[in-house]
Amino acid sequence: MSLKAIAKELGLSVTTVSRALNGYDDVSAETRARVEAEAQRRGYQPNTFARRLKMGKIDAVGLVFPVHPVPLNNSVFMDMVGEISHELARHEIDLLLIADDDLADKHSYMRMVQSRRVDALIVAHTLDHDPRLEQLQAAGFPFLALGRSHLPQPYAWFDFDNYAGTHQATRWLIEKGHKRIALLGESNNQAFITQRRQGYLDALREAGLSSEWLRAMPPSRRVGYATTKELLSLSQPPTAIITDCNTHGDGAAMALAELGRLTGESAVALVVYDGLPQDSIVDADVAAVIQSTRQGVGKQIADMVRQLINGDDIERLQVLWQPEFSPVQTA
Repeated sequence: MSLKAIAKELGLSVTTVSRALNGYDDVSAETRARVEAEAQRRGYQPNTFARRLKMGKIDAVGLVFPVHPVPLNNSVFMDMVGEISHELARHEIDLLLIADDDLADKHSYMRMVQSRRVDALIVAHTLDHDPRLEQLQAAGFPFLALGRSHLPQPYAWFDFDNYAGTHQATRWLIEKGHKRIALLGESNNQAFITQRRQGYLDALREAGLSSEWLRAMPPSRRVGYATTKELLSLSQPPTAIITDCNTHGDGAAMALAELGRLTGESAVALVVYDGLPQDSIVDADVAAVIQSTRQGVGKQIADMVRQLINGDDIERLQVLWQPEFSPVQTA
C-alpha cells in the first residue's frame, strides 16, 4: 500500500502524508491523527530504510560495554539495558550491544563510527581517564558516557553519585557503633568502583577508623562468599560488611547465613549496593544502597540519547542522580 493511496483517500498531498508519518512539526495534530489512523487501517508499513536515508539518520544507537570484566552477568546492568532498549524502541530506535576488548588493537565501536552504522554511542563502565571517550571526542562523534571521566572538552554524561552511596552507608554503620567495617569491592579501575571505594575510605578516615578490612576482588558470588568467611576467621573480624555490588553481596549473605551470623544477636551488619538480587536464595532483610528504579534510569538515558542525536546542547546533558540509603532492602 503506497502513500499515494492514503493521500488520495484523505484528499491530501503525498508530501503532507509523508511528513505526517515521519513526525514533522509543520503538520497539524489533527492531520497527523487522520493520516496515522488511515495508515493503520490499511496496514501501511513505511519503507524504513528509505526514510532513514532521506533524513540522514540510522535510527540505531550502540551501547559499548567492556569485555573485562564482563557486566552481562550483572542483573542490575542488564535490567538497565533492557529498559533503555524498550524506551528507544518506542521511538523506533534500535539498540545494538557492542562488546569492547581494551586489549585489542582495533575496537569494534570505531568500525561503527567510521561506517556511520549508528547515530550515537552509549559508553558504559567508564574510566577516570577513558581512552574510548577521548577517541570519540577527537572524532567528533556523539556519545553519552555512563559515568564521569576527565576529558578536555564538555561531553554528555549520566551518572550516579557512587561516592555518596558508600559514604552514607559507612557513616550509618559508624553511628550504629561499628568500628571494624569491611568493604568487598571490585578489583578494577572503572570510575564507579573507585568512587564507591573512596566514599568508604573517606568516611572511615573522618571517624579515625582503620580500613584494614578492605578487600578487592572480581565480581562473583563465589568470591564474595569465600572472602566473607576469610574475614570472619580473623582474630579481629569486622562487625559490619559493605559490598559495592550485589553479586558480592549475595555471596556475603550466603556465607553469613551459613555461619548463623546474618540475623540474631551475633549478626554481622550487611549493606549491599543495589540490594540483594531478586533470585537470591537468602531470605533476610539487609540494608541497601538503592539507585532508583531501572525504568526511571532507562527512560532518563534514552531521553538523553535522543536529545544528543537531535543536536541539543551537550552541557545540558549532564545528569547526576543521588542514591538512597535504606536500612532495610526494599523490592
